[in-house]
Amino acid sequence: MSVRATARLRAEPDGRGSTALPLLESAGPLALRRTRSPLPEHARVTVVGAMSAPLNGDRLAIEADAADGARLTVDAAAATVALPGPSMATGPSTYAIHLNVGEGATLHWLPEQLVSAHGSDLHQTTRVELAPTARLLLREEQILGRHGEPTGALTTRLTVRRAGRPLLDQQLAYGPGASGGWDGPAVLGGHRAVGQLLLADPSFEDAPLPARLLGPTAALTPLAGPAILVTAVAADARLLREILDEALHELLDGLKADTGNS
Repeated sequence: MSVRATARLRAEPDGRGSTALPLLESAGPLALRRTRSPLPEHARVTVVGAMSAPLNGDRLAIEADAADGARLTVDAAAATVALPGPSMATGPSTYAIHLNVGEGATLHWLPEQLVSAHGSDLHQTTRVELAPTARLLLREEQILGRHGEPTGALTTRLTVRRAGRPLLDQQLAYGPGASGGWDGPAVLGGHRAVGQLLLADPSFEDAPLPARLLGPTAALTPLAGPAILVTAVAADARLLREILDEALHELLDGLKADTGNS
């Protein structure tokens, strides 16, 4: 039997310089746990898998709302593994993520890798609504197949709107059923780990960064708005994370320097 579950959380300023979590609602395989944050103003929520999911046919969703002025970090205890599931399951699984970040709020959305196991079929969508003064740090990583196996079918779409206007709308597809060339030299070039890092910050309006390469398999691209997109491919999950972490540290150091000089 397929699983249908929607987990919900909401973060609000607590009036004492920190952030409260008035709503923390787990569901099905998506267990939400408040954990200690290394950032004093941030509330931190860790997504813990309560069972194997998503399996083909499952319908999972997470809704996260960072209210005006809130500071929220959401991460995960382990990778998400898309699995084929029982033979009677029909249709792909879906994993829908809906994020809302209010005025002056900050959201760090930092899940672990999504692994597309052989035989799985997953459609993941991430939809983000940003207020004009909101800040967002979002990381996505896809690992195409477990060790020694081919990938499953995976389609991901990331849509970000700022002040009601499109900031980014990107769809990627890999594996069986994807358009030809997804594994060719113009896309993955034989790599099996692909990821992106999105940093949206109002300070980029005054000091946009130029497009440039970040080594042989990564690139930094300014968006038509106060945001930066880093995209990367790598041979495996460890190398991909190293590339994205290095890019993130460089971007955050640059933001601190700009803030200090302003």
